[in-house]
Amino acid sequence: MRKDWIIKKLNNNYILRVERKIYKCQIGKRGTKSPTKKNEGDFSTPTGKWKVKRIYYRYDKVLTPKLKKQFVFKTFKITKNCAWCDDNKSNFYNKYLDIEKLSNNDLSFEKLWRNDDVYDIILVLDHNFKPIIRNKGSAVFIHCSFHDFRDTAGCVALQKKDLIYLISKLKKNTSIIIGKNK
Repeated sequence: MRKDWIIKKLNNNYILRVERKIYKCQIGKRGTKSPTKKNEGDFSTPTGKWKVKRIYYRYDKVLTPKLKKQFVFKTFKITKNCAWCDDNKSNFYNKYLDIEKLSNNDLSFEKLWRNDDVYDIILVLDHNFKPIIRNKGSAVFIHCSFHDFRDTAGCVALQKKDLIYLISKLKKNTSIIIGKNK
């Protein structure tokens, strides 16, 4: 069986194909864009082959994600102080932040503890990490869908129940392949 997760456009919708199953998903409201043309805040999802770097979850809403035993990276609980830096002028750009420990609160960041269910589970993709290039896009996640299934600001979104199930199938060498708009 193929281990990759493939995201592509089918008719007017986006789907995620894992093995023989298909899941409805949402991407950035401006579609996909090559990582070389991607910019912070452009509402596009970067095309390419990505790996899951980390998993974050709301411990008060979701049980600890069940991973395959050979899976090597840790899961992290989202607390009220968790954030992700999207400030391309900062040395923290495209990095996790504990906002309680920040001495400079002038940074632009996205809080991970939200009132909706969208960030109950977050898979951080390795887009723009080695090296981190300022303004090339931060916080490219796979997260839970909005209740109205609207497009994202550049992430991939799946129904929460599907994301919980898929995490249990995730393998260490799984790639997330995001195809181009057609």
